Amino acid sequence: MIRARSILMLAALTLPLGACVVGPKYQRPDTPKAAAGRLAEAGSAAIADTPVAGSWWHLYHDPVLDRLVAEALTHNTDIREAAANLQRARAALSEQKGARLPSTDLSGQYQRQQSNSSSAAAFGGTGGAIRTFRFDLFQSGFDVSYELDLFGGVTRAIQAARGDYEASRAQLDAARVSVAAETARAYVTACSNAAQLSVARDTAGLQSKTFSLTKALSDAGRGTQRDVERADVLLAQTEAQIPGFEAERKAALFALATLTGRPPEVIDADAARCTTPPRLNDPLPSGDGAALIARRPDVRAAERSLAADTARIGVAIAELYPKISLLGSVGQNATQFSKLGEPTSVRYSFGPLISWNLPNQTVARARVREAKATTAASLARFDGAVLNALKETEQALARYAGALDSNAALARAERASGEAARLSRLRFEAGADSFLQLIQAERDRADARAARAQSDAAVADAQISLFKALGGGWEDAPNPVRRTDDNDDRVTAAKP
Repeated sequence: MIRARSILMLAALTLPLGACVVGPKYQRPDTPKAAAGRLAEAGSAAIADTPVAGSWWHLYHDPVLDRLVAEALTHNTDIREAAANLQRARAALSEQKGARLPSTDLSGQYQRQQSNSSSAAAFGGTGGAIRTFRFDLFQSGFDVSYELDLFGGVTRAIQAARGDYEASRAQLDAARVSVAAETARAYVTACSNAAQLSVARDTAGLQSKTFSLTKALSDAGRGTQRDVERADVLLAQTEAQIPGFEAERKAALFALATLTGRPPEVIDADAARCTTPPRLNDPLPSGDGAALIARRPDVRAAERSLAADTARIGVAIAELYPKISLLGSVGQNATQFSKLGEPTSVRYSFGPLISWNLPNQTVARARVREAKATTAASLARFDGAVLNALKETEQALARYAGALDSNAALARAERASGEAARLSRLRFEAGADSFLQLIQAERDRADARAARAQSDAAVADAQISLFKALGGGWEDAPNPVRRTDDNDDRVTAAKP
């Protein structure tokens, strides 16, 4: 009883030392002042500084896009992998928290033993009779140990594990942002290539009519074979673009299938029917720099990794100081199983264990330096993540504004070239314009329509890039699951 009271008194005296947590106290690093205000390129009429919507793809009002992004967020393999990594980090955090509890060990053992002894040897002589002893040994035991967190090594380890867990959660959100954006991009690319394919086919149809007309006029003596060859060259150049657009459309549909967790040949029928890329009807919301830094998962992941590495400095420093553990053991030994409950079979031990890696602390001090260097690298990584987030967003805003201005000019050029080609055809049929003038007008119209279709695709792609840079799309995401079947009438395994 007196010994047990001594152990309790020792624990009471040492527990207050647990408040001495060594190592630096983590403070979130400052971000550039420019990140707190309005984004530099957010002054365009097509861009609003209103908060960014979480599920930004709903702004397109396209149910097919909404469904595809929802499927990708649920079944994408990258998201599933990131979710599994998060579960592993959560388990590691639980493991570190378990260090605050006493560790226990319950054991039971049975042995059949034999020993030999000489009666003369027992008295220091030689010779004598050899006696053999055989007996059973039954043992049971319960061991307890508890490490007093005198210098906060356990506390810092829990903080580091919590930082790793929160960084893994941010990485899962970053995967969701990327997958949502790439799914929307694949859908937009498929629609854009279908639109350019339609333009090329329409242009080829018009140029085919011009070729037929030119050939008929040549046969009637109103033209030359040279005019026929020129018309054929223009038609062939347009027809040569069609296979490329068709191939890129298929490639985008294959990518879309994989992003949603399906084999690439399982094409989404609704996406395959899309012929016009979705467009925004309202100004694109961009928010401000402070909201951007708070929303970007990669910045959050870098900041949480920095917090974890800072805590690991404390873990390393704690190894320089002594450790005290309270140990206790109680058990029973008996040569007969029936005697295990008797008082004479009981054994016990208790007391503190002090360990300290003195005087050689070379390894421990090297680990402290290593932890500090790792934290310095994490700080640089965090600063880089902040600057990269600002850079990507400003670049995306600038490119989006430029794509809109270019698209408006090309739309005007398309209207003008179409009207010019129509008038040139009428004048050519009336004999007022030469064939060369008609061919040039047809070429200008084809170039203007193709440039407008390509510009529409660039605008849609710039929008997706901007949404991705803004970092939205991870809020309210569904839990990822493995896709098990494809009994959906909206997909087909046939050629797109």
